[in-house]
Amino acid sequence: MAWRRSRLAVAKTMILSRINYGWRLLATGGCFAIFGLGGLTLSALVFPLLALHRQEERLPRTRRLIQRAFALFLKLMVCLGIMRLEVSGAEKLKNCRHMIVLANHPTLIDVVALISLMPNASCVVKEALWKNRFLGGVVRAAGYISNAGTERLVEDCAADLRSGRPLLIFPEGTRTVPGVPLDFQRGAAYIVLRSRLPVLPVLIDCNPTTLTKREKWYYIPPRPFHLRLQVQDPLDVGQWVGEGETQAIAARPLTQALETYFTQELEKWKH
Repeated sequence: MAWRRSRLAVAKTMILSRINYGWRLLATGGCFAIFGLGGLTLSALVFPLLALHRQEERLPRTRRLIQRAFALFLKLMVCLGIMRLEVSGAEKLKNCRHMIVLANHPTLIDVVALISLMPNASCVVKEALWKNRFLGGVVRAAGYISNAGTERLVEDCAADLRSGRPLLIFPEGTRTVPGVPLDFQRGAAYIVLRSRLPVLPVLIDCNPTTLTKREKWYYIPPRPFHLRLQVQDPLDVGQWVGEGETQAIAARPLTQALETYFTQELEKWKH
């Protein structure tokens, strides 16, 4: 009788696990549909109304609206049991000004998570997003910055930072491949050197991995994923830049220093 009860318990666990997996797969697909349709709705109906405001009012209002929409979307994913979200130091993001926010990029959803915590932030995004039928109108209305061309990118970021708003950058330029070391591009270092503003690092971890560079949205993990964000204290990058060095010379060692910092801090944080 004991072995029969054991087999029944195992069978029940497997059935419940499959039901949970099927539910999360269905809910994930629904969330992606909501996200895309939400972007179209904002672009077609809401942003044109905000365009009637004066320019100095339009951009902050648009970004606050996007921030609230992203926060609501994350709450939906949590309520549906797709994910768990844990943020340490959120107040540093909410109140930051005249700073460059740098973060590692393990999963697609961390962009949404960070923007949801920053009411008036700018962000460097992939050029392809500007042509995306669902999100193109959102990134254009928000005045986000395309990563097309290093020289133009640096100039656009410098101009945006002069407003005092924080700027969000993912130095890797794309999502991290699981198991592969971080590989920062020099664009972020050039922007930091040009602006001479403090850097606010954000460590991001997602376990189990999901929505990575090589995974489609329907490759969901066996259990709800846990997205964790740790906002560090601001960094003065002057410690890594030699006095009198030109940007061209200083960019490489600064990139390496930032990459090493994130690698070491992530290792300590995860363990």
